[in-house]
Amino acid sequence: MVLALNLGFPRIGLKRELKKSLESYWKGESSRDDLLKTGKELRLRHWQLQKEAGIDIIPTNDFSYYDHILDAACLFGVVPDRYNWDGGQIDLDTYFAMARGSQKQGRDVIAMEMTKWFDTNYHYIVPELKKGQKFKLSSTKIFDETKEAKDAGFNACPVLIGPVSFLMLAKKAEDFTECRCTLIPDLCNVYIEVCKKLAASGQNWIQLDEPCLALDLEDRYVQAYKDAYAAISKAVPDINIYVPSYFDGLRDNIDLAFSLPVAAIGVDLVRAPDQLDASIAKARETGKHLVLGLIDGRNVWKNNLSASLEKLEKAKAALGPDHVSVSGSCSLLHTPIDLVAETKLDPEVKSWMAYAKQKLDEISVLAKGANLGRHAIEAQLIASDQVAESRKTSRRIHNDAVQKRMAAITPDMAKRKSPFAVRRTVQQADLKLPAFPTTTIGSFPQTNDIRTARAAFKKGELDQDAYTAAMKKEIETVVRYQEEADLDVLVHGEPERNDMVEYFGEQLDGYAFSQNGWVQSYGSRYVKPPIIYGDISRPRPMTVEWSKYAQSLTNRPMKGMLTGPITILCWSFVRDDQSREKTAKQLALAIRDEVVDLEKAGIKVIQIDEPALREGLPLRRADWDAYLKWSVEAFRLSASGVEDSTQIHTHMCYADFNDIIESIGALDADVISIETSRSQMELLAAFGDYKYPNEIGPGVYDIHSPRIPSVEEMALLLDKAVNVLSPGQIWVNPDCGLKTRGWAEVKPALDNMVAAAKQARAKYKASNAA
Repeated sequence: MVLALNLGFPRIGLKRELKKSLESYWKGESSRDDLLKTGKELRLRHWQLQKEAGIDIIPTNDFSYYDHILDAACLFGVVPDRYNWDGGQIDLDTYFAMARGSQKQGRDVIAMEMTKWFDTNYHYIVPELKKGQKFKLSSTKIFDETKEAKDAGFNACPVLIGPVSFLMLAKKAEDFTECRCTLIPDLCNVYIEVCKKLAASGQNWIQLDEPCLALDLEDRYVQAYKDAYAAISKAVPDINIYVPSYFDGLRDNIDLAFSLPVAAIGVDLVRAPDQLDASIAKARETGKHLVLGLIDGRNVWKNNLSASLEKLEKAKAALGPDHVSVSGSCSLLHTPIDLVAETKLDPEVKSWMAYAKQKLDEISVLAKGANLGRHAIEAQLIASDQVAESRKTSRRIHNDAVQKRMAAITPDMAKRKSPFAVRRTVQQADLKLPAFPTTTIGSFPQTNDIRTARAAFKKGELDQDAYTAAMKKEIETVVRYQEEADLDVLVHGEPERNDMVEYFGEQLDGYAFSQNGWVQSYGSRYVKPPIIYGDISRPRPMTVEWSKYAQSLTNRPMKGMLTGPITILCWSFVRDDQSREKTAKQLALAIRDEVVDLEKAGIKVIQIDEPALREGLPLRRADWDAYLKWSVEAFRLSASGVEDSTQIHTHMCYADFNDIIESIGALDADVISIETSRSQMELLAAFGDYKYPNEIGPGVYDIHSPRIPSVEEMALLLDKAVNVLSPGQIWVNPDCGLKTRGWAEVKPALDNMVAAAKQARAKYKASNAA
């Protein structure tokens, strides 16, 4: 029969139980046992939920206390030397030090690098491969959690990142100059050991995710796939290997994928619906079990069950019911947990939506329809057809005024009045900033008082006047601190903002908002993406009064803080009934209006954050040019309505900039700030090689770690920056916003940052004098 499968489930808990337990543990307020108890409760709850939904085989080891790639690194013993690992089982303290850094008991160690998981807003910890890297089974997590599931009565299938994707997603240390494919034999020995232990316990299936099969592959990686799976399948013939790929189609890798000596191949038919026929043909040719990823694991819209069932029936007819299964397009990690928890969503918009629990039901319904016939799910098919028709005809979706404004966009609207060299001279005369000017990325710590006031305001327990007074008091505190710290360009601290995308979405037409639509961004950092269901417009200014008030408190330049159109697009659940390009340009027009209004209010420095620009890049190079063209146009459309004297900043983080450096240059922002501290300025090389002409703030303070970097540490990073860039280009700033940190960490870190900038300033002045 056709099976209902699931590639993975959210870890966080409906009420964010994991976040609360983690942060309590990190603060020393709860014990290791308390944290482990929370993890076990969540796993058992989520396994039961999947079983009750009708999922036939339950994934295990998809749960993580921080990140599944970090879990895999620990499984294989890939621990950088700086953590002083003793070679035994990796404990929680080492695990979290790798994820977050540590300054405990005289130990001062930086965290591992973090970057985006393909084109999602999930961040994974990047494994570090060193010269002479050896792999060793160093964690029992995959075995413990699979046994836990089986002991509780669940039909379990452990999930693990596949060997080639693991190596491709890792980074090489400077002394490791060989091809990482040379590590395949030794790494596969650990995979073989894992499979043998699982088989010995009675396990007959393992899921090895290979998302890199959706990428452009060099010949050496094609061979690595062949070698890796030949070695594993030969050594452990009594375990069935299921290899799903996701986030795009297999395309030219389809022959490779179906040639692997594995039992089942999974394909993403949401991102790449055109690969259905070729996948069926290859499955029939090779005898592979084919898993159709028909339910969108990355968005919140209900599935068109009639259309999906047609695809499933086609595969069943060609391959037979025992050779086909249905699943999500990828892990449901990227969707909120349960739509039932949403009691305030507009009923019409809610009727179009499905969260992870509802998506499990959709998977199960499709399997039932394929097995028993359409009549068995007739009611669900009728309801699904009604939803599809409702979204096509709803007047909530289409706005004639927005469509007319879109049609009136001209190329000149995406161009600044003068080139950068001219603007820079005007801005230097206006702003009068020193060399190595200091600033922050925007947000300051979100204290309990801030969150309490904001929550009370949303509940109606605090009126508008009292809320505004509370926020203004916090803004004044932040401004006064920045003056005392001697920062050069200030920010208002964003106390009124819950999230850098949700805050703007709440003030734009065409958006809906959830109460409990939380998804994991990294570690214990969860976000609640707003939901774009219709045409976007800005009915009124969104940030102007806050920035105007902050500027009134100081004579120093105050940055207006905005989120850019591509980041709002990528970090929202986006409508799927029009192109992303059209939605991005609607957002750009809304942000453009805000930029112009900020300038009119006297704000001379405006930051339009675009951390998701690289994230939105398609996985295949053949698709890059089209995306980069319209994404750059959208940013420039948002930024180009101002005078030369207004300095436009942007911010990007946790990305490989080499791939898009020309497009970053094409943004034509006056200043770009980037995350570089975890990579020790490695990411800056792309800007040096490109001879980037505008100004850059390479981050010198890793705000995702609780560490407080010293003056010397940050001064050393600035020295590295000066080796790549002209001193006159360099700004000094943290990697990212400070909202997740506490004041006890922020104040000394920023004090050290300013001191490092002044040292660099003095050194620069002395070298010029010489």
